[in-house]
Amino acid sequence: MPLATALARAYRAIEPTATIALGAGMGTKARVDALTLGTIDIALASHGIDRAELGAKGVAIHEVARVAVVFGVNAGVPATNLTRAQLCSVYSGAVTNWSRLGGTDLVIAARTRPAAEVDADVVLTGIECLRPSLAPAVAMVVEKPEEMAAALASTSGAIGMTSMPFVQASDGRIRALALDGVSPSAETVASGRYALTRASYMLTGARPSPAVARFLAFVRSPAGARIIIANGGVPVE
Repeated sequence: MPLATALARAYRAIEPTATIALGAGMGTKARVDALTLGTIDIALASHGIDRAELGAKGVAIHEVARVAVVFGVNAGVPATNLTRAQLCSVYSGAVTNWSRLGGTDLVIAARTRPAAEVDADVVLTGIECLRPSLAPAVAMVVEKPEEMAAALASTSGAIGMTSMPFVQASDGRIRALALDGVSPSAETVASGRYALTRASYMLTGARPSPAVARFLAFVRSPAGARIIIANGGVPVE
């Protein structure tokens, strides 16, 4: 949603007569259902979509960006990089203070997303030792991505999984950690060096309206690419 919001804002600046309403509160299935019913024009989706199922429903899939899934920390946390082993120590409860990870004396406030959600799924696939470690007894479960961003921005010592657009939108209140020495930059995501990524899709009907087609053309234009990069994503042609 932060990425879609930034693209919509930039599009309105060059097409002031365009009206774009950004919804909230629906899961992926509900968004797809609304799209097929004609209630909405574009459904946002990410990671693990069933292309065959969507195609059978007459849904066109437009992958617009790749986005890094990161371990974000509160701006007051001294760490800049953690290894996979260190992350697993944090989420297993073996390490509970940032001083054990080269920082100052600050209690670690670990946060996680539900295992079935996209960010958690990406992290658990890419860091195998975390699979037995993401227990509510150690890390507080945060249901929604917006709530995770708010928790990281406001909680001293916090660490949790989020994505780069939320980091970029935090005005410096959240920092993204490097993973095993690899920062989640546009270059490392594009090259595959940074391993934890998710796709950002815009789903439309098989024959989108002229207004929707114009917006998609903007998203894929050089101007759209600049907005995607500025908001923590990597454009997909």
